[in-house]
Amino acid sequence: MLSTLSVVLPIFALILAGWLARRLGALGAAATTELSRFVVSLALPALLFDIMAHARWADLWQPGFVAAFGLGSGVVFGLTLMLRLRQSRPLTDAVLDGLNAGYANTGFLGFPLAMVALGRDALGPTLIATILTVCVLFAVAIVMIEISLQPESRPVRLVAKVGRSLLRNPLLVAPVLGSLVPLAGLSLPGPAESFLRLLGGAASPCALVALGLFLADAQSAGLKRDTRSTALLVAFKLLLQPAVTWTLAVGVFGLSPAMTQTAVLLAALPTGTGPFMLAELYRRDATTTSGVVLASTLGSVLTITAYLAWIG
Repeated sequence: MLSTLSVVLPIFALILAGWLARRLGALGAAATTELSRFVVSLALPALLFDIMAHARWADLWQPGFVAAFGLGSGVVFGLTLMLRLRQSRPLTDAVLDGLNAGYANTGFLGFPLAMVALGRDALGPTLIATILTVCVLFAVAIVMIEISLQPESRPVRLVAKVGRSLLRNPLLVAPVLGSLVPLAGLSLPGPAESFLRLLGGAASPCALVALGLFLADAQSAGLKRDTRSTALLVAFKLLLQPAVTWTLAVGVFGLSPAMTQTAVLLAALPTGTGPFMLAELYRRDATTTSGVVLASTLGSVLTITAYLAWIG
């Protein structure tokens, strides 16, 4: 439990730093929006470009793991989406809820936790899970949100409008451009690598501080969170996604014990800050999203510890 807590504790510290900075007046009312814009426009695209530019495709060829983890997150995302649409939620908000339930914090928590719990052999699969989460799942969500926000009903014009919006979205353009680097057999020059790592390294900390700022603003405004929705999404993230991933890994794709343990551990991670960043980007109510990130991170201390004890 201490090893899990040592990895999760810095997340709470960064959220608390943002909350205190807002409550004490060190940062003003516009800080949440401006810091979120920095993450979405600069830091997160740099991180996505860096991940894809350094991905070695030979190491990523793990079809069983890709299928088990990818389908695990996809099933939970799709199930949540359908459930929320049946409850008459707008498509944009339903997509964000799908991300709340299926978007594992592989980038910020996955690497240190996998290293501590499973060793260096788990780092390759963790990179695969990170790409599937922050690039593939994220891209699908953005495309669906863009479609939902376009008023055009004629298919040709709708496709054109969505296409233009996607081409202007740095969260999609950056990983696509980054993937061209290894595909072309190129490598980034030293200064470019340093730039990307410095800028991309700010993505997760700044997103967590922005989350703390939002929580402070929500508290000051007296905004009430939908407790039932938050609890359902947290349960889907911490319990349903690892259960579905385990079922696929063992019963369908026959992964080795080591690969199965890695896939389930990564699926059991709490919700990352990606859904919160999208809620801020598209100006949607982030109250539920912030609650899911906070509650799932806290709850994961218990669920991940229990899982690690179970696998020995």
